[in-house]
Amino acid sequence: MLPPRALSFQHRSEVDQLRMAVDSGGTAVLSQVLTGTGGVGKTQLAADYARTAWDSGGVDVLVWISASSRSAITVGYAQAGVEVLAADPSDPEQSARAFLAWLEPKAGQKPCRWLVVLDDVADPTDMRGWWPPASPRGRVLVTTRRREAAMTGIGRRLVTVGLFTPQDAAAYFTAVLAGHDRHEPTDQIDSLAADLGYLPLALAQAAAYIIDADLTCATYRELLADRLRKLADLLPEPGALPDDQTATVAATWSLSIERANQIRPAGLARPMLHLASLLDPNGIPATVLTSQPALAHLTEHRAPIGAGGTHQPAPVSAEDAVLALRALHRLSLIDHTPDIPQQAVRVHQLIQRATRDTLTPDQHDRLARTAADSLIDAWPAIERDTTLAQALRANTTALTRTAEDALYRPDPHAVLYRTGHSLGDSGQAAAARDHYQHLATTTRHRLGPDHPQTLSAQQNLAAWRGEAGDAAGAAAAFEQLLTDQLRVQGPDHPDTLAARNNFAQWRGEAGDAVGAAAAFEQLLTDQLRVLGPDHPHTLLAQQNLAAWRGEAGDAAGAAAAFEQLLTDQLRVLGPDHRHTLLARDRLARWRGKAGDAAGAAAAWAEIVTARIRMLGPDHPDTLSAQQNVARWRGETGDAAGAATAFEQLLDHVLRVLGPDHPNTLLAQQNLAAWRGEAGDAAGAATAFEQLVADQLRVQGPDHPQTLTARNNLAHWRGRAGDGAGAAAAFAELLADQLRVLGPDHPNTLGARNGLAAWRGEAGDAAGAAAAFEQLLADALRVLGQDHPDTLVTRNNLAQWRGKTGDEAGAATAFEQLLTDQLRVLGPDPPDTLLTRNGLAYWRGEAGDAVGAAAAWAEIVTARIRVLGPDHPDTLSARHNLASWRGQAGDAAGAATAWTDVLADRMRVQGPDHPDALTARNSLARWRGEAGDAAGAAAAFEPLLAHVLRVLGPDHPGTLAGRGKLASWRGQAGDAAGAAAAFEQLLADELRVQGPDHPETLLARSQLAYWRGESGDAAVDLSTD
Repeated sequence: MLPPRALSFQHRSEVDQLRMAVDSGGTAVLSQVLTGTGGVGKTQLAADYARTAWDSGGVDVLVWISASSRSAITVGYAQAGVEVLAADPSDPEQSARAFLAWLEPKAGQKPCRWLVVLDDVADPTDMRGWWPPASPRGRVLVTTRRREAAMTGIGRRLVTVGLFTPQDAAAYFTAVLAGHDRHEPTDQIDSLAADLGYLPLALAQAAAYIIDADLTCATYRELLADRLRKLADLLPEPGALPDDQTATVAATWSLSIERANQIRPAGLARPMLHLASLLDPNGIPATVLTSQPALAHLTEHRAPIGAGGTHQPAPVSAEDAVLALRALHRLSLIDHTPDIPQQAVRVHQLIQRATRDTLTPDQHDRLARTAADSLIDAWPAIERDTTLAQALRANTTALTRTAEDALYRPDPHAVLYRTGHSLGDSGQAAAARDHYQHLATTTRHRLGPDHPQTLSAQQNLAAWRGEAGDAAGAAAAFEQLLTDQLRVQGPDHPDTLAARNNFAQWRGEAGDAVGAAAAFEQLLTDQLRVLGPDHPHTLLAQQNLAAWRGEAGDAAGAAAAFEQLLTDQLRVLGPDHRHTLLARDRLARWRGKAGDAAGAAAAWAEIVTARIRMLGPDHPDTLSAQQNVARWRGETGDAAGAATAFEQLLDHVLRVLGPDHPNTLLAQQNLAAWRGEAGDAAGAATAFEQLVADQLRVQGPDHPQTLTARNNLAHWRGRAGDGAGAAAAFAELLADQLRVLGPDHPNTLGARNGLAAWRGEAGDAAGAAAAFEQLLADALRVLGQDHPDTLVTRNNLAQWRGKTGDEAGAATAFEQLLTDQLRVLGPDPPDTLLTRNGLAYWRGEAGDAVGAAAAWAEIVTARIRVLGPDHPDTLSARHNLASWRGQAGDAAGAATAWTDVLADRMRVQGPDHPDALTARNSLARWRGEAGDAAGAAAAFEPLLAHVLRVLGPDHPGTLAGRGKLASWRGQAGDAAGAAAAFEQLLADELRVQGPDHPETLLARSQLAYWRGESGDAAVDLSTD
């Protein structure tokens, strides 16, 4: 007898699969096995298929057998034999055999189309000898929870029946409720379907319970979310089940669990399912369920075997654990996919819930600690596999959701801390902060404010608060925590010393580098006394002291300290300890900061090799080291090579970390910057514009990296020719940095530096000089007179003094600055060389062109020695030497020097680089100065076409080039042509740069001059 059709039966894709197998002509598969976990609707699908076949006249004989045992199968066949063949009912075995024989196709027999349905086959062995014979006119349909190879074979096809789709589930639930004149909000129905895991049987029984108890979906969801309630209590009583169902969803899997537990190795399937019931239904790593704590659990809870059931069970091996998983898989209680080890086991959430409901409170709590131990055991110390790390975090979340109380008794389990660190290490600093906020609040509530675990959670919370962008908040939190730890644990406790380390670190990150260095110096004294010189924490304090001395201005001293410290750490900790690796990172960084860019690049390349060996190529720390190799390659002068390296690295980072990881955003930032340094300023500005949008979305407006990206966007806007736009962007940024970081933070001072500089580039030289004067006063107060940033501010102030017309004052200021930089930094760092540039330039501008040329010759020699002949700064020094030779009176020598500079710029930087265009411009000019005005004009004409193509019509460089071409045309004898060209140029300068910009005023002056030279001296330009 066919089961009745379920209320609101849903058509499903599996029905189409069944029919396609029969309707596909000569390749038809006429024996099909529907398999799936209990409750997915296999019986209803089979009944629908059979009913449709019968009603359509597709079969002459339809046999439905409830096949839950071998005897039931025999009885079903026997009954068919009695009804079809009038077989003897007193001999069921003989009647059954007769019926199967009748199904065999026979020559000359009247054709008969038949369908045999064997519903709910419980054991493949029950079907041995009872499979209907193959026949071109017969069909066989089997439903079962089993999926062993014995259920399939020649002529039999397996069809897996899954859950409802979200759309099918919502449609079904809506239809059932509507049948009882009930209507619920769509979002509540969708959410309830998800809560029930889209399991058809669960949806049917939940709907019946809601209707009978007159509940809303929202109320039922609240009851379902209450972990203290058993699932059985939220389903109808057996007599009230819908659609003639015989068991609740809570009980439907019990027989399957019992059968799985009997499969060899016997007694392991049930305790394995117990363990899996506490973990992530969407995927449990294989290593968790085969870990030592998991194996110990299986051994302890394995049913005793042997005579009398008292034999001590043998220790369970990892192979036994895998076989237990296969037993559960065979009964469709789990999905076991060994080829996806990070998510090898999936369990339906209601199977988990029903399994947990069988545990006593004590069993539940002990099992939760075992699950946590298993996660810790499976968690690698170094997270090379990001997919595995994500799965372990998801499993910890699932465990916490179902058994949080147990994880805090007697103390917070280590897995809670491991998850937080894993979140942060994966780039999710804000998520790590939120995780530790919950952990700190919970430990404080459960254990009290002075418990060591509470203080530990607060330490982690403060640290990740800083990593999420709030350095000042982290420093304040560590300061408060330090007060508590001094009171509770005393000054010499390791945790107190660790808190002092963290407080000093975040004090520096918040902008107080000098204070951080002083705090580390005091801490180191105490750690040497308490822990000794070779303790890892003492060595780390030495590292931090060296680093913050560097940040406070002593880059060379930091590099020297790290070199000595690395020797000690190699001796004490070995080459692969994380603190040793950190020391190598920092040594490479400070080598570069001290002026040895090539040494830094080489050191980072060695670090990359070591990290690939230890961590693998995809680990975030490996990728970070590769970014540093590319960065310092650029600092050696190979901007194009750096851009190419970052472009290649970005593809790798995107694949491994995804688009929103902080390291991905950092790689994008570096790529944009080095594209700009390689000559594509407009491209850099465009890239930073997109990057700022991404960082606002991912990290928020106040995150330090977002503010840094905005700083870079403003800078490259200016470099792309939009000085006014750069100044406006820096003004907006400064307002936000004052609000977020405060007035004395180094980054705030940096934004003031950018604003002042681009104010000057936009035409307000006096305003720039005044702004730098105010900035210098604050830098002296905040950073001290010898800090590199203070010295840079003095450099900028001197520069803009000169641009206001005080060339002699600028030269004097650069001379004084150079003396201090030689004392503080030495002769070779980039900032010292930059000051020598400024001094040489302003000497020349003050009237000493010969002295300027001599100074530039010395600078070229130094640049070649320090940076090499092809470094951009070396080429720039040669550029200035050529220019001042000309201004010292040697125009022909200048033209020759410019010919050499241009050849090298074209070779190193390419023909479209702005500096190559400048060199062409200068070569043309000095040709003219050497007496060849027509040649100069002829050279400027193709150059201007090139500049227009590369920079665009409104770029300041393009406008300046037009002015020079016009001037040389006039000097070559075409005064009228020069006047006409200046007239057009003046209109564009007024439109682009405004009436008061120096270049606009120069164009006005030149127009007047060449109009006069062409005989039109009476024109009044004052109102132009």
